[in-house]
Amino acid sequence: MADENADIDLSRPSIARVYDAVLGGKDNYEVDRVVADQVRATMPHIGDVGWYNRAVLGRAVRYLTSEAGIQQFVDLGAGLPTLENTHQVAQRENPAARVVYVDNDPIVLAHGRALLEENDRTAVITADLRDPATVLGHPALRELIDLGQPVGVLLVGMLHHLHDDEDPQGIVDSYLSAVPSGSHLVITHFCDTGPEARAVEKTMLEFLGTGRFRTIAEIEGYFRGLDLLEPGVVPLPMWRPDGPVEEPLTVAQRLMAGGVARKP
Repeated sequence: MADENADIDLSRPSIARVYDAVLGGKDNYEVDRVVADQVRATMPHIGDVGWYNRAVLGRAVRYLTSEAGIQQFVDLGAGLPTLENTHQVAQRENPAARVVYVDNDPIVLAHGRALLEENDRTAVITADLRDPATVLGHPALRELIDLGQPVGVLLVGMLHHLHDDEDPQGIVDSYLSAVPSGSHLVITHFCDTGPEARAVEKTMLEFLGTGRFRTIAEIEGYFRGLDLLEPGVVPLPMWRPDGPVEEPLTVAQRLMAGGVARKP
């Protein structure tokens, strides 16, 4: 169980901790479990959706490291450490790979530092991804990430927590404008696929305050100006799967979509 400290507001759920609760983790509080339970009541297989998200993160990072030549990553809104974290996947393919995790939850910083204390090619910083200038100017990021070389920018399961009036497109554009040609963007996002998805969106907005379900076309829009890699923006299990995927997909399998693109 996470240690309580003065920086943690236990009156409000945290995105990172709710996600941890959905995945069956222990680094969360009652306020987070209430939200997870409400979402689970609406979508019983929401835990599976979380694991589909982790799995596609692994496949994307593995591709970027082994085939696209990316050696450094900025994982925005990284959440709490779990299985197959970005640095573990990347450094398995290339031991020299460097990863900076960014999250605004102090628990993520505490757990991340404990996990990474013996890994000098990885850092965790507390910052709000909605402030790209602060994130990109952070000394710990600048120490590990060379913004003159291609970067893997990861927004995995995060843009749907930005409301339309928070200018998610502008935030994406700010990060991509700061990295050179050859950099890659990875996005996964809740997808509006019908009434079941909209029911989950309603629950998340009511109990967590965030969780916008956008259409495939809207998610594709975040990749504007980039070269979208095959197979495009698709339900997560369909993005370069390691083996055959049985169709038709379930509601849970279609609840999130994602893609990867290269900056020309």
